[in-house]
Amino acid sequence: MRRPFTASTSTRAVHRTWCPSAWRTFASPPPRPRPRPRRAEATSASVWSRVTGRTRSVLSAGLRSLSPPLAAGYYQELEELLLSADLGPAMAARLAAGVRARTPRTRDEAVDALVAVALSLMSTRPRTLELSGRPACILLYGINGAGKTTTIGKLAHRLRAMGHQPLVVAADTYRAAGIEQMVAWAERAGVSHFEGTRGADPAAVVFDGLQGARGRGSDVVLVDTAGRLQTQRNLLEELAKIGRVASRALDGAAYESLLVLDAVLGLTNLVQARAFNKAVPITGLVLAKLDSSAKGGALIAIESELGVPVKLAGVGEGIDDLALFDPDAYLRSLFES
Repeated sequence: MRRPFTASTSTRAVHRTWCPSAWRTFASPPPRPRPRPRRAEATSASVWSRVTGRTRSVLSAGLRSLSPPLAAGYYQELEELLLSADLGPAMAARLAAGVRARTPRTRDEAVDALVAVALSLMSTRPRTLELSGRPACILLYGINGAGKTTTIGKLAHRLRAMGHQPLVVAADTYRAAGIEQMVAWAERAGVSHFEGTRGADPAAVVFDGLQGARGRGSDVVLVDTAGRLQTQRNLLEELAKIGRVASRALDGAAYESLLVLDAVLGLTNLVQARAFNKAVPITGLVLAKLDSSAKGGALIAIESELGVPVKLAGVGEGIDDLALFDPDAYLRSLFES
């Protein structure tokens, strides 16, 4: 049974429909000119140089001060330097051994070897978002405060600029503030959003949102979930349920499962990623707050172990500050002076 109700305010039109699980709210942004569709653009080298500044200040200065590659003790010094970028002992040792195997004779050759070895250890899976079918679904999750909601707002803005019609689903039904924050970002991005009542089953909210997206013509659904620790087994099981419900409701459309990591935490993120990957197989990583991190080397170790690519990176606080991750440009800006 459906009981339509429509109300208008000065800022948006709200459409409520009765669903078996709870009241749901669809809201459309105020009319505004649609931007001319544009292709995803590569992030400039200057942006990566700025983003890696904190880590590079340690690494590049250290690389310049090391003994020449042919000198005794060079590779031990290199390994210790790599540890300072939060790569972890195992990855630092693998990188140093890989550089040694390439027998560089100069510091510049050593840096080139370092970039090449690091690239060879990172994921080879595609880094582009899979958006085929209607509607494609992108599920974002992670610990509290990682940057999920902010990332969704930025991603919705980017997708809209590319000509897509995103719908944001607020599936964090535990916190009223969580829904309000998501609604604020959706309105800022100029996209529609879908929210459930506080305390509603998040999986039901996602299902209803996906079903509603078809009728509204949305081609991409972005799902914002509640923050949860990797040790909270019941919440990981809830996340797995959301993933199952979403994938079944898509009828063959693309499904992305993105883990949002706080880049400031460095290698600690690897522990989180292992646990989340067991609950919901990860198709890609998002490194939020990368511009604030001095532990930029950790992503090499994370990608190497999981085999999962970093697809997006938060490179600032503005709504446009979300970059398609470019490993070659990132590593060169990290190691080169």
